[in-house]
Amino acid sequence: MSYRPYQEIIRRKSRRVYVGSVPVGDGAPITVQTMTNTLTTDVAGTIAQIRRAELAGVDIVRVSCPDQESALALKDIVHEVNVPIVADIHFHYKRAIEAAGSGAACLRINPGNIGSSERVKEVIRAARDHGCSMRIGVNAGSLERHLLEKYGEPNPEALVESALYHADILQQHDFHDFKISVKASDVFLAVAAYQQLAEVCDHPLHIGITEAGGRRMGTVKSAVGLGSLLWAGIGDTMRVSLSDEPEEEVRVGWDLLKTLGIRHRGVKVISCPSCARQGFNVIETVRTLEDRLAHIETPITLSIIGCVVNGPGEALMTDIGLTGGGNGRHMIYRAGKTDHTIAGTDMVEHIVELVEAKAEELKAAKEAEKLAAE
Repeated sequence: MSYRPYQEIIRRKSRRVYVGSVPVGDGAPITVQTMTNTLTTDVAGTIAQIRRAELAGVDIVRVSCPDQESALALKDIVHEVNVPIVADIHFHYKRAIEAAGSGAACLRINPGNIGSSERVKEVIRAARDHGCSMRIGVNAGSLERHLLEKYGEPNPEALVESALYHADILQQHDFHDFKISVKASDVFLAVAAYQQLAEVCDHPLHIGITEAGGRRMGTVKSAVGLGSLLWAGIGDTMRVSLSDEPEEEVRVGWDLLKTLGIRHRGVKVISCPSCARQGFNVIETVRTLEDRLAHIETPITLSIIGCVVNGPGEALMTDIGLTGGGNGRHMIYRAGKTDHTIAGTDMVEHIVELVEAKAEELKAAKEAEKLAAE
């Protein structure tokens, strides 16, 4: 049996819904989401934050609409950005109606929490009128009181029961354009809840480990939890929840997808941790290159290895490689083959130029292939 670089992941079958023009579920690409942390009434600040997330590769952005002024501010936001907006309306049904009318592509709402059946009907009517889907968002930190009394504590069964309860309300009104999340800050609880939910329904699933923490701990927790689910084929859209800037959530989300071979975007850097053998400052070089190459969207692999022990071998599997050498000169590889040497003082600028040129080459080839197919 020949080696394959990525194990084939068999996606769980789910229905498809749309968030604006972005498909979610039924085999559509797993999308990366984030949420703004600006006041939504700060229209300029919110737009600027969404645009930074767009540069990082975000597919869908959620904004908070806790009051009427925020919900109405969406009118001035949605037309200035290039990604669909999900309105998080908390518990007030009127915010959902206002957000739908203001151009939201999706409403984050738990129908069982907004009151009477008539209110639910009004929200569904607004969603239909304006082409909105919905997300049912169950969270271990805000489970219904009767479920906490029934189960004694947040557990997978309680999360799933809550999710299906809210889903049933929408389905009773013949509304099916929704996805579900069952998040928890405990990795094991969240993963178990998603696994159980995946087995009993075909609703698209929005996966995430909520309140995961700061950049380092939150990334680790999300990688363990979301990585486990994605590898098992569970998840149609995802958010990495970090106490950090929204664009950082997007970058980590993409890194998870790239690591699992699910989606590819931008430069994937393979680098050594550095040691006494290094021919240049690997840590600083990688940090600089990641920042300088963040604007590239074309999938490219780049190896940065400090010495010749593993450098040539890693370069065999990357588009462009750099291996540290002696006398201040280092070897550049292209498509796995030695190409030329470069002085250490010039290497960062040189690698940026090489990667940018490769990105343009690959982009042109893809466009030519697309034209030929048409």
